[in-house]
Amino acid sequence: MIADFLRRLTAPAPEPLPDTDARLALSALLVRIAKSDGEYAAEEIRRIDRILQARYGLNQVEAAKLRAHAEAIEHEAPDTVRFTRAIKEAVGYDDRLAVIESLWEVVLADGERDDDENALLRTVAPLLGVTDQESAIARQRVENRPA
Repeated sequence: MIADFLRRLTAPAPEPLPDTDARLALSALLVRIAKSDGEYAAEEIRRIDRILQARYGLNQVEAAKLRAHAEAIEHEAPDTVRFTRAIKEAVGYDDRLAVIESLWEVVLADGERDDDENALLRTVAPLLGVTDQESAIARQRVENRPA
């Protein structure tokens, strides 16, 4: 199942993903950013679950199941550049922009901006077709939200 999903996602000319596959791909990207600093902290896991609940209207159990599936996908996914480019080709711009904001939520979940997380986000944003300025605005929106 994971192999089929990744094969569809990384096909030379991927078609737009069905909703469930797009959810999975974007969720796997959230997991990848959370793991990029070498720590997969409980705060980051909880934040991912909350993002999935809010974004997709899931309850806690459904969000945790989606995250667990995304963890398996992330583990098997190709390098970040190929994986992210595949998402860009298969997922609409508005969803990709919203994902950048969600990625910033995960990066900031533990109260620290790690250099590895920052570097990965600087790489991922343009690969998703999001400018540095749009990414910075997304980060500011997250930083300015009440805790």
